[in-house]
Amino acid sequence: MSVSEFQYVTIGGLRQDYCITHHGEVYLGVLGGNAVYAAAGASLWTESVGLVSRVGSDFPTDFLDQLTSAGFNIDGVLQLPEPHNSCTFYAYLSPEERVDTNPASHFLRINQPLPKALIDYRSSTEGQDNRNQFNPLAIRPDDLPQQVVKVQAAHLSPADFLTHTAVPFRLRELGVQLVTVDPSERYMEPNFEVELPIVVRGLDAFLPSEKEACNFFRPIEMDIWEMAEAFGSMGCRFVVIKQGARGQSVWDSQAKRRWRIPAYPSKVKDVTGAGDAFCGGFVVGLNQTGDVVEAALRGSISASFTIEGSGALYAIDALPNLVQARLEALRPYIKLV
Repeated sequence: MSVSEFQYVTIGGLRQDYCITHHGEVYLGVLGGNAVYAAAGASLWTESVGLVSRVGSDFPTDFLDQLTSAGFNIDGVLQLPEPHNSCTFYAYLSPEERVDTNPASHFLRINQPLPKALIDYRSSTEGQDNRNQFNPLAIRPDDLPQQVVKVQAAHLSPADFLTHTAVPFRLRELGVQLVTVDPSERYMEPNFEVELPIVVRGLDAFLPSEKEACNFFRPIEMDIWEMAEAFGSMGCRFVVIKQGARGQSVWDSQAKRRWRIPAYPSKVKDVTGAGDAFCGGFVVGLNQTGDVVEAALRGSISASFTIEGSGALYAIDALPNLVQARLEALRPYIKLV
């Protein structure tokens, strides 16, 4: 395979992260973005990963150099001729509770000054629920590089509603056999009841968080399996509801089978990107094995390495023997429900 080709692609955001962890540690202006965390999660199981994203002219070139040095193909990263704010802020009050607005109050809480880049900051997901217009950094079908025709599987990280409706269709046209989507919290709302099936229909896997699933169905209260079956009835093969430290609930829409996959018991330093890393490991596992349970196991292991350190590329240094050892250690704890 040519170095310019890749078997897997993660599609989503490249960002400059400003983070306060649940331990109170602070990271300012570091490489981040859900597409990067997903690519890192995928890289534990393959050496052939590309990224597709959009960045402004002011996006740090050393971030792009870091991705290239890590072995990722970035031919699909489109740098626009004008600057665009790529900052993302989030603070963790606990490993399970994350907030991404009002950074001034959180820096005040830890007695640190507000970074200049976060003055007037609102949210990194602003506008992702727009039904009519792409945001400047939203990925369009025409952004896909020509190498995508060689891709076996693609994962779309949380992004604009229009990205999630248009790009999977184009991927199929280009011959990509396996497509998965992790939805944006912005459109996982009751007022998208009519539109969500447009996103879900035809996917190999739909991978919302439990919080997103509950938000979508409110005010109706449903258990995890009722929600999974409802998403599956929209027309996707598999539904995986991510539940943080409690693992994942997996629903096979065709076989009508369900499993609980535990999270690997890691020592948690920073949970940023855990869900994205899970999705990266999952999409590679599903393509390599054809087995949704094996895919979820690989996703869990990818997430386990990600949360043991900080930074979007932390997991790529995981020792292959340790990756395999964790996979074998977790497998006996699968539960068919």
